[in-house]
Amino acid sequence: MRKIFTLLCLATFIFTSCSNDDDFIDTDTIGQTFDFTTTFSPSNEYSDRFMFPENIFDSDVVLVYRLENVDNGLEVWEPLPTVTIFLNDVDDTSVQYRYNFTSGDVDVILESNNLDLVPADLTNNQKFRVVVVPSEFAKNTKIDLSDFNAVQSALKLEF
Repeated sequence: MRKIFTLLCLATFIFTSCSNDDDFIDTDTIGQTFDFTTTFSPSNEYSDRFMFPENIFDSDVVLVYRLENVDNGLEVWEPLPTVTIFLNDVDDTSVQYRYNFTSGDVDVILESNNLDLVPADLTNNQKFRVVVVPSEFAKNTKIDLSDFNAVQSALKLEF
């Protein structure tokens, strides 16, 4: 009986000590990142579709960020959906970027209550970064998913 107990304890130790289920650094999560640039216009109905090179898993989560600014050579990424941008020089006009996704693509959409008054700096050459992460990472992480730099660091993403 003592030998069986010893074997069970040893087997439990071996199988639990091989786990890579850590909470601090996730070394077994694989994320993917894609960049694309688009111009929103009436001809594309103020949206653009990015197709994944290969379908992602149905359980994956997609995060999208818009390049908002470059500050001292550092890119500033804003998570979508963006906060509503109110145009100060135009009465009651607002703009927002949002997205939706499938396992095969991501649609990025520019919305406004008056698309004719949205300035070119908010429609032309808009750069977006799409980050695909496994759902377990998105669900169980303590990382602020709205902070692109934190997500990049946690997933060890390189560009």
